[in-house]
Parts: sequence; C-alpha cells; structure tokens
Amino acid sequence: MALDVAISALVEAKATTGTTVSVCLPARNEEATVGQIVATVRRNLVQRDHLVDEVVVIDDGSTDATADAAAYVGARVVAADTILPELPAGSGKGNALWLSLYACEGDVICWLDADIRNFAPHFVTRLLAPLLTDPAVGFVKGYYQRPLYGEATGGGRVTELVARPVISSLFPHLAHFVQPLSGEYAGRRRLLESVPFVEGYGVEIGLLVDLVARFGPDALAQADLGVREHRNRPLEELGPQAMAVLVTALRRAGVPVDRRLAELVRFDADQRQERVPVEIRERPPIVTIPAYRERFGLERSA
Repeated sequence: MALDVAISALVEAKATTGTTVSVCLPARNEEATVGQIVATVRRNLVQRDHLVDEVVVIDDGSTDATADAAAYVGARVVAADTILPELPAGSGKGNALWLSLYACEGDVICWLDADIRNFAPHFVTRLLAPLLTDPAVGFVKGYYQRPLYGEATGGGRVTELVARPVISSLFPHLAHFVQPLSGEYAGRRRLLESVPFVEGYGVEIGLLVDLVARFGPDALAQADLGVREHRNRPLEELGPQAMAVLVTALRRAGVPVDRRLAELVRFDADQRQERVPVEIRERPPIVTIPAYRERFGLERSA
C-alpha cells in the first residue's frame, strides 16, 4: 500500500462501513505539545475532512496545564481517575490506554503520544488507512526515524537495547516490526477489548505479543510515519521503562515473574543504592468488565 491514501478515499471507506474513529492521547504533563497535536487533528481531520469523529485526551494526573491546553483547542478531556472509579486504582501509561477504551466511543481507536513536536495529520491518516480499506487488518503499528539530540538517528534507546534483543531471542516472529515500542498505533475496538493491558511501559510489547497470538500475524500491519521528533528522556528515566518491557516479555515467554521485580535496583552518582518502583501489574481484557459491557451494549457473558 502506498504511504498516503487520498483523504477522500478514506472518508468514503469510513462512510461505507459505518466506522467511527476516535483519536486518543494519553497525557501527563505535556502542556507544551498536546494543544498543537489536538488542534491539528481537529482542524484537518475532524472539521475539514470529517475523517475523525472525536479527539479525547486522557489526563493521567498532570500537575501542569495539560488539561487546559487540550480543552482550549477542543479536545474532550477526561481525568484518568474518573473513569471506572469503582475498580481498583491503577497507574502508568498502559492503565490510561486501557481506561481510554471505556472513555472513547469509536469503533477504531488511534492512539498518539502527546509529546510529538513535529506532528502532522499523516500520523493519523497513515495509521487509519489499512484499517479503513482492508477488513482483514485489525491493528496498525507506526514506525519512523527517531532523531536524538540533533542527530538524524539514535533515538529509541529502549527499543534498540532491550526490546529488539528480547524480540529477536524470544519472539522472532515479531522481529519484522520496525518500532515495537511505538506510541502511535491504531486498532479495531473488537480486538483491543479482548486482550489484557500491562499498566506501565510494558503495554506496547504486551499488546504486540498478545494480538499476534490471538488474531494471527496477518491481522497486524505497519505504517511509515516518516520522522518523529519528541521529548527525549534522560537515561535515568529509561531504566524503569526498560525493566517494564523486559518483565512483560519474560511473562509472555512463560518465565515466572514475581513482585520482587517491581523494583529496579541501581546506584546514584554517589554510589548510593536506590530502589525505583516499576509498574508491572496488568488489567484484564476490558470486555470482561461489566460496566464496559453495559456501556457498549454487549452481552452480559464475557
């Protein structure tokens, strides 16, 4: 498939199938970039082209003006802790994504990270194109070139140092995915609601492994998003992410992992030991939650 399908063709395919589309951004303290992303989607894909039906921001405990910035340009902002409050509290990016399945209304959900600095409409349209034009495709993973500190490449350090070696050794059938930890992806609700979500940063690799295992490799596709520029995190923030990815992969490979691995033990600049908590809990398939089934008119039995 060509990189870009004409917007008119996508709109026609969407209308023909009666598909509704939600664009969702899980966000925590991203006031600098979230507004521009939301405004671009709404101006181009909601108001002009009528390809996207809603833009939802899941505000995951921000302490800055993320919620205000997103609401100002027209997003429907939902605080994560107000979604399914009767359930035990969760935490982490994966938890926000899982909750967004309840908050969003679309048949197709397109997730975007909220820290993209060079966002353009093709980040959405290229993810949606396979889903709107090929009924066999149920999930589309974005990939891109990742600059780092002014260099053309070098980003995606957790991907290169942890995810890719783990996939190559434990899940070689997934080795063709260019960016297994990409935060930009889209999927059909009927697929997404049927698999568990790791609550923390293991969510991307968990979804990839679980969706292929349940629906087969032909149900997943990739989309070239070009170059992605975002807020590169310092090394000390990447260690917990890497551990979450590793723990998730080990679990999917059948290696028993207990709660002791929820702490990353490392040393600071003064060689003092510190223990960093890592979120490794998992949410069950949301289709098993009665409130979700009621909201979307599903049968009572899971």
